[in-house]
Amino acid sequence: MSKQYETVFILTPILSEAQMRDAVEKFRTLITENGGTLVHEENWGLRKLAYPIQKKNTGYYNVFEYASESGAVVDVLETEFRRDERVMRFLTIALDKDSLAYNEKKRKGLIGRKKEETTESKTEA
Repeated sequence: MSKQYETVFILTPILSEAQMRDAVEKFRTLITENGGTLVHEENWGLRKLAYPIQKKNTGYYNVFEYASESGAVVDVLETEFRRDERVMRFLTIALDKDSLAYNEKKRKGLIGRKKEETTESKTEA
């Protein structure tokens, strides 16, 4: 049975756009090569950190949601995060049925900022 995971990782802000895209592509490829299926990917962009990490106050945030038959893809991905000096922090969670339902609603725009933006645009018109 396939299990779904979500990984959030923060890349160092000293990277150029091309270097950031290369790093994200490397991790995306790692997931697919190790038997994972990418369900959804989000780039949150450059954001301020809650506290300094490695004397840096900002970082590039990225989120991968993926499915895997075994947890081996998670082990491989996290090992590569630890080895890669561009990654400042990462967190992987296994999604339960409630999390899957929430993520699905969020992608459809029923939860989160997209709904707020549409509500604001209706009141302005």
